Amino acid sequence: MRLFLIPISTKRVLVYARPLRKDLAKELSILDRITTKAAETWAKWEEADKGWKMHLVRWGNSVQQRIPYEEWALKSIPSFKTQQRINGDHGKTKIDVLFPGNAVRLDRIQDVLRKIATERQELHRKKMMWSLIAAPITAPLGLIPVVPNIPFFYLAYRGWSHWRALNGSKHLELLVEKNILNPISLPELEQLYAKRASGTIEGTTNDTPYSEIADGIEQSEDRVLLKMTDAKKLAVILDAPELALEAERAIIQVREQLEAPKKAKQQEKDEKKD
Repeated sequence: MRLFLIPISTKRVLVYARPLRKDLAKELSILDRITTKAAETWAKWEEADKGWKMHLVRWGNSVQQRIPYEEWALKSIPSFKTQQRINGDHGKTKIDVLFPGNAVRLDRIQDVLRKIATERQELHRKKMMWSLIAAPITAPLGLIPVVPNIPFFYLAYRGWSHWRALNGSKHLELLVEKNILNPISLPELEQLYAKRASGTIEGTTNDTPYSEIADGIEQSEDRVLLKMTDAKKLAVILDAPELALEAERAIIQVREQLEAPKKAKQQEKDEKKD
C-alpha cells in the first residue's frame, strides 16, 4: 500500500491509498466480493435509458456526489487486517507517503495524517450504527413487487460506507502511532503546486524557493489550490487512474464550502436591500 497526500486548498488535504499490487482478486474478502458484484450491477443499470433503473441511477449518483470527500478518502484505506492478509509484513515495514514538499512541510506530515485519521472517527461510528439499526425497519418495503427496496439498500450502503471509513481511519491512526510512515516529496507534484501557488498566493512565482512557497500556503487564508484539470494530471503523475474522480470530487466540494459563506453574505445584503 502507498499513501498520497494531496492538498486541495491551503488548509484542506486529501489522503488516498493505492495498493501496490493491482491484481488482488484472490485476496478479496467475502464483503469485498459482494461489493464488487454490486458495483458491476450498478454499472449495468447505468446503461438503462428509461424506467426505474435510470431514475435510481441518477438519484444514486447525485447522492454519492454529496458524500464528503473525506469519507471517500478514508474508504480507500483498507482495514489493517485486510492489508496484513495481502502483505504479511504490513505493520513492520515503512509505508511510503508521496506528497508535494512545497505545499505541505515535511515536519507537519505526521500531524496532518493524525488529524485526518482521528477527526471523523466518532462521526462515522455514530452514523454507521444509526444506518445499520434503521435498515431492518425498512425491510418490509421489500414485499412490494418489481421495485427494489431502495430505503433498505441505501441505509445498508451508508452503514457499510461509514464502516469502511471508520476502519480506514483506525488503520491510518495506527500507522501514525507506530511511526512507520516514510514521507517522500515527489518532484512532479512540487512542480504542479509551484505553478498553482504562483497564481494563488500573493508574492509567489514559479521561481520562489519551495520552502517559501510552503510558508505562504501555511500562512494563507483557506483558498483552493487546484483546478479541475489537475485531477487527471495527479492521476497520471501518481499512476493512479481512480484518483482523478476522488480529486475532482474534493475540489468541487471544497470550492462549494469556501464559496458558501460569500453567497450567504450576498444573499443577506440582497434581502436587506429588498
